[in-house]
Amino acid sequence: MPADVANPADRERLVSLTLARFGQVDVLVNNASTLGSTPLPLLADTDPDAFEDVIRVNLTAPFMLARSVIGGMLLRGAGIVINVSSDAAVNGYPGWGAYSAAKAGLDGLTRVWAAELAGSGVTVVSVDPGDMDTEMHRAALPDDDPAALARPEQVAPAFVRLAAAGAPVARLEARELLEAVDR
Repeated sequence: MPADVANPADRERLVSLTLARFGQVDVLVNNASTLGSTPLPLLADTDPDAFEDVIRVNLTAPFMLARSVIGGMLLRGAGIVINVSSDAAVNGYPGWGAYSAAKAGLDGLTRVWAAELAGSGVTVVSVDPGDMDTEMHRAALPDDDPAALARPEQVAPAFVRLAAAGAPVARLEARELLEAVDR
């Protein structure tokens, strides 16, 4: 269902309708993301409102969505929250300031929740899917060769595998999961 995860009313509607249809949430994938304005400005030139929007979509919304479903997962003693991260969370790239800050925050949030929920049956993990052939990547890096980038449908099996099996650590790269599938 279409929703703007940065909008509290849309998040509430999304969770309510999901619970009404399925009765529970077993897997939450926080995949929505935004870079902010493109071409990507230097951090000092980033509009404060645009910065806040990137934080709202990439960090606040995943926190709020996870917070909405983790209680039910804890009651059942099972569930997984997968936060989609980026190498920009751990590397500094010129122009990627707002996005990098949000994804680094998401990784930090993931590590804390993973530690707090250890042993509960609920897993919270961050996955870096790698460079993807998406509209967002093309907006950020229009000169990149799409043929050199992974397609979302190539990486999706890593997320399915993770959702089915859980994760031993709080941060993974999708290529690690895909290599395990190939073994």
